[in-house]
Amino acid sequence: MTNPHALHNPLHIASAYLSAWNELDAVRRRTMIAAVFTADAAYADPMACSAGHEALDGMIGAVQQQFEGLRFRLHGKQDGHHDVVRFSWALAADGAEPVAYGTDVALIAEDGRIRSVTGFLDVMAP
Repeated sequence: MTNPHALHNPLHIASAYLSAWNELDAVRRRTMIAAVFTADAAYADPMACSAGHEALDGMIGAVQQQFEGLRFRLHGKQDGHHDVVRFSWALAADGAEPVAYGTDVALIAEDGRIRSVTGFLDVMAP
C-alpha cells in the first residue's frame, strides 16, 4: 500500500527522527519518540537492536553517553517511495569533521510514524 507520508515528506520524517536522537532532555526525548515512532517500532543496526518506546529511549540515551558532544545531522539526499524512507546522516561535534556516516531505511506506518528502522554504518572513524 502506498503511503503519501513517505513519498511527500522524507525530509520531515528524517529530520524528526534525527531530532529525537539529538534531544538531550529525557522528558522531551520520550515525547519526541512517541511522536516519531509507533509504540511497537523496532530498530536494528550492526551495533544495537531495540523495540518499543522505552527500549528506543534507553538505546538513544546510551548512544548519547557514548558519543557525548556529538550530534546527528542529515547528509545527502533523503528519498522515499511506498512506505519506505531512506536517508543518510553524519555524526559530528558542531563545526568538526564527522566521526561516522550512516544510512537508515525506515518503514512508515499509515499514520506517518516510523514502524521500523534498519541502520547501516557507511564509514566509522577508527
